[in-house]
Amino acid sequence: MQLLTTDQREFVDEVREVAEREFADEAYTWEGEVPWENIETLRESGLYGVNLPEEYGGQGLTDFEAMLLVETVGRVCPDTGYLAHNQHFTAPRSINHLGTKAAKEKYLPLVTEENEFVAFAISEPDAGSDVAAMETAATDVEGGVIVDGEKTWVGNASKAAAAVVWTKFDDGLGSVVVDFEDANVEIVNRYENMAGQEQTHFRIHDAFVPEEDVLARGTSGFIEQIDAINWDRVGCAAIANAQAACAIDLALEYAQGREQFGQKIGDFQGIEWKFADAATQLEASRALTYTVTRNAVERGGSPDRMHAAMIALFSANMVEKVASEALQVHGARGYQRGNPIEYLYRVARRWRLAGGTDEIQRNNIADVLSDEGTSALF
Repeated sequence: MQLLTTDQREFVDEVREVAEREFADEAYTWEGEVPWENIETLRESGLYGVNLPEEYGGQGLTDFEAMLLVETVGRVCPDTGYLAHNQHFTAPRSINHLGTKAAKEKYLPLVTEENEFVAFAISEPDAGSDVAAMETAATDVEGGVIVDGEKTWVGNASKAAAAVVWTKFDDGLGSVVVDFEDANVEIVNRYENMAGQEQTHFRIHDAFVPEEDVLARGTSGFIEQIDAINWDRVGCAAIANAQAACAIDLALEYAQGREQFGQKIGDFQGIEWKFADAATQLEASRALTYTVTRNAVERGGSPDRMHAAMIALFSANMVEKVASEALQVHGARGYQRGNPIEYLYRVARRWRLAGGTDEIQRNNIADVLSDEGTSALF
């Protein structure tokens, strides 16, 4: 049980009540489709864009409440929780924290008041973890920049109104907001990942981006972008924790109803130990996620590099193991397409890649330890 304030507990209860009433019946049925109607329900309930300012249609709450929202919604419907993660911890958050007032006024209401999506585009065909190899470039012109390049593995970009795009400037890496309606953006390909979710490869041709839509550039701007990535890792951990809880719930329900050798399979000690280990790992992951998020909010900053990497690494490996063991409890039924646990097993694998691979996260942790020793842990 994670310690929450009275207000936070009431917030979680409200989110859970809406999610269970509105999303539970169709959970695990989306088959790669985006549950826009569920997002609209959250919006109408005042439970969307919670960490965005009220003046732009948000709720003015902290990133800790946003983390709670993602976890609570994802516990009921993983697909809705995943979309909530995207729009609370990736592109819209970057616009809010790095953007000009004009950019906030233009793009944030798309998320909070309209049924629009803002994508987050970093990776390129030849530049994944190695962002320094990025070839997308922004050239300064009067009134703004011209952007050329291509991005890939971008979630739901074909459905987006705009995207936060990482790019190179003359003075270093930075990011801009590309308005898909105004810019010359070509969808090159749409990929379906293991979970059946769409990821897009798009090309940007001589796109003019006004100065007001430039978010960050140069050394200081790049540091701010890394802070944004650290918050993305909070969102990744929150939805991974939620999906692990879903997997445990599904396996418990099955084990308590399935009989073999004259008894419920959940009564066999070997199965009981699977649940004990899964619950322990989940609670450890949640405790780490909550602590890192709360500390960052209380400092008024972002999670530090090492702890952001820790929560991403630990939660990603935890949810993959928990989903695998939950499928094992189901036996052959769990391996069949159409079974929710089979879907969770596939979707859980993404978190060891998204927001930085296991190897990148370990590098981040090791680099900090090399510089600061164990003082970084206290």
